[in-house]
Amino acid sequence: MATQKDYYDLLGIPHNATDEQIKKAFRKLAMEHHPDRNSNPEASQRFQEVNEAYEVLSDSQKRAYYDRYGRTPGNGGESMGFDTFEFGGLGDIFEAFFGGATSTAQRRSPHKGSDIVSRVSLTFEEAYSGVQREIEISRVELCSVCKGVGSKPGTNPEKCPECNGAGQVRRTQQSIFGRFVQTSTCSRCGGQGTIITSPCPHCKGQGRERVKRKLSANIPAGVDEESQMKLQHEGEAGFFGGSAGDLYIRFEIKPHKFFVRNHSDIIMALPLNFAQAALGCNVEIPTMEGKFTLKLSAGTQHGKVVHIKDKGFPRIHSKNRGDQIVIVKVLTPDKLDEKQRQLFEELSQSLPKTDEWSRPSDDLLQHLS
Repeated sequence: MATQKDYYDLLGIPHNATDEQIKKAFRKLAMEHHPDRNSNPEASQRFQEVNEAYEVLSDSQKRAYYDRYGRTPGNGGESMGFDTFEFGGLGDIFEAFFGGATSTAQRRSPHKGSDIVSRVSLTFEEAYSGVQREIEISRVELCSVCKGVGSKPGTNPEKCPECNGAGQVRRTQQSIFGRFVQTSTCSRCGGQGTIITSPCPHCKGQGRERVKRKLSANIPAGVDEESQMKLQHEGEAGFFGGSAGDLYIRFEIKPHKFFVRNHSDIIMALPLNFAQAALGCNVEIPTMEGKFTLKLSAGTQHGKVVHIKDKGFPRIHSKNRGDQIVIVKVLTPDKLDEKQRQLFEELSQSLPKTDEWSRPSDDLLQHLS
């Protein structure tokens, strides 16, 4: 007579383990040894043993019998009424825990197709103003000839003779607990319940084909590289009458010649010479909507920041706009002619001496970061 296995030892738990400890131990070992996840030849046998141990210890009546007699019904003992059990193979408990189980009804139920992501490159100006863009994508659609049926036009799929249209086959076998009915996916129809005897010549019976499509998309003003635009039901075809997936458009914005974007604000540097900064001036600067005259007061310092309201990017789903931020950059000439040098020397003599030392300001320290 075969030696009865120690189910507690198989699961690595004490004999007084709680139901939660039993379940946790089984889940860990099932994940580790399931044949779909572990290619080791010994994994399948190990998984069966773990599965067997859990079948007993997770059932209070079977566990009580095992704890009392040190064996299971059918191993030299009475049957306890466990004459017939129906399950879907050794993987069913694993699948119930980890979401892998799929019934025939689930396989045939409508479900949504896959989503598609397409990247679109925009200029700085197009992102600012919005644009209508034609997008070319490749996606799976229902066959244009058989309309997704898979059969040659004028014919229909036939009921699978192996499973009689059920999509599953049942086999009975004896085990230590009595007679088991094992349910598995029909190998002939792949669980569909039907077979195609006259395949569509266009899609070779697949019912689906990959095609290239051109779509028109109205891209709103103000998008950036963190934006994502969804075109509903423009993804890949669904299954069993399910809706198509969605198309997500993501953006790549080309850099501008002298503007830098920060969220909805536009930043630019404004170069000034010493005279302009000292005397003050009116400077005509560019914006995304044309020229703008900026008035700077006398004594403008290097690094001064000026905000021009509502000259930035539109904010999506809002009537508001960002600002245009102008940073003054006072330029020191590196070449002087004789007249310019003479003027600067005269100016230097007339200006107060700057020989007082001080701590660097926060503005100066920011230039080091």
